[in-house]
Amino acid sequence: MRLKGIGALLIVLGCFSAYYVYEPIPEDIDERWKLMLTNSFFRALSHLADFSELLGLKDYMGVMYFITLAERVVPLSDEHVLVTEERFDGVEVVLYQPQRAHAAADLRRAVVYLHGGGWCLGSSRMSPYDMLARTLVTDLNALVLSVEYRLAPAHHFPVPYEDVYRVVKHFLQKEVLARYSVDPERIAVSGDSAGGNLAAAVSQQLRRDPEQRIQLKIQALLYPVLQALDLNTPSYQQNRDMPILPRTLMVRFWSEYFTSDKALFRAMMSNTHNGPASADLLKFVNWSAYLPEPYRAKYNYSTPAVAPDDGGGGQTTTEGGVPAPDGGPSRAIGDPRASPLLVPDAALRSLPKAYVLTCEYDVLRDDGIMYVTRLRHAGVEVTHEHYDAGFHGALMFTVWPTDFDIARRMTDNYVLWLKENL
Repeated sequence: MRLKGIGALLIVLGCFSAYYVYEPIPEDIDERWKLMLTNSFFRALSHLADFSELLGLKDYMGVMYFITLAERVVPLSDEHVLVTEERFDGVEVVLYQPQRAHAAADLRRAVVYLHGGGWCLGSSRMSPYDMLARTLVTDLNALVLSVEYRLAPAHHFPVPYEDVYRVVKHFLQKEVLARYSVDPERIAVSGDSAGGNLAAAVSQQLRRDPEQRIQLKIQALLYPVLQALDLNTPSYQQNRDMPILPRTLMVRFWSEYFTSDKALFRAMMSNTHNGPASADLLKFVNWSAYLPEPYRAKYNYSTPAVAPDDGGGGQTTTEGGVPAPDGGPSRAIGDPRASPLLVPDAALRSLPKAYVLTCEYDVLRDDGIMYVTRLRHAGVEVTHEHYDAGFHGALMFTVWPTDFDIARRMTDNYVLWLKENL
């Protein structure tokens, strides 16, 4: 009887393990089993976060923040890289600079890097970001400015964006660049996922600022999230259950970025969150017009539903045409500082040269590809690097035991582009 009980327990444990580990991952993804095992941790933590929030113990993002804490390091100087932690206009930053001496007349390149994590997770002090910054310093002989912007849900939009914008504005002052021996004509902004969103938004808004004299030379966006209007694009549908960033989690990131009201999350899940304030902007995310045919595949376009006005009246805008921050979540959805894909063509024409990385197995694939299409139509020079076997977040999986070959390939190609264009 005891052996039968042990056998039954082993069967239950085996089934439970199989449920968390095995997933129908496409065959052309390299190191499929390693990805399954990696994602089983994320799935288990997500379920724990749901349960914790249901019981009122800790909110969902508070539990998921364990990912950030687990990979957190103290950035220290070494023989090649000098690391300092400072504040630029009140915002925490981590500065990485080459240790090797250089002539006073020699100016360096600089990369402002913005970490990902759905505006709710992540840190410039996580091990993968620390390693990437050191790689950029040594391979490019560049200064890397990594921004520790404040996170939602404690700080909803536009706070993370404003933190980043203040840092970039501060850094792009002539006297600040001189202090760090940075060439004002060789500065890039870059970021992955939500960091790519912030990088694109900052690039746009800097060009709109009539007082900004020093501008960015290039922008490098790594699987960026660029719009909140249509959360049912072909890539959202195709990859709704893909590892690392399933559709449900990306929708939750979007809703938490704007508000802690779960009503927005439910509306976004059904793609019925647009109102009159964003209705006129849906043309900018019409994927039937901006996605090449291979990416549209079997999917048919239908315009997202527009809910009736909630009584808030028309959208309030600032002098520059940007929706006012006090307009609430329904207004913020259409704010180009949150959704850079929504700016008109005229606002794209003056943007710096761009590098856009997209992955086939990523809900955000179509955001990046539509932006590539629109930038090219506006006359902006764009390098689009698409990974047919790539998945969201791949470039950050560089630390054992979750190190992937594709991460090294992505890093090498990204650094090479920066080396040739910055």
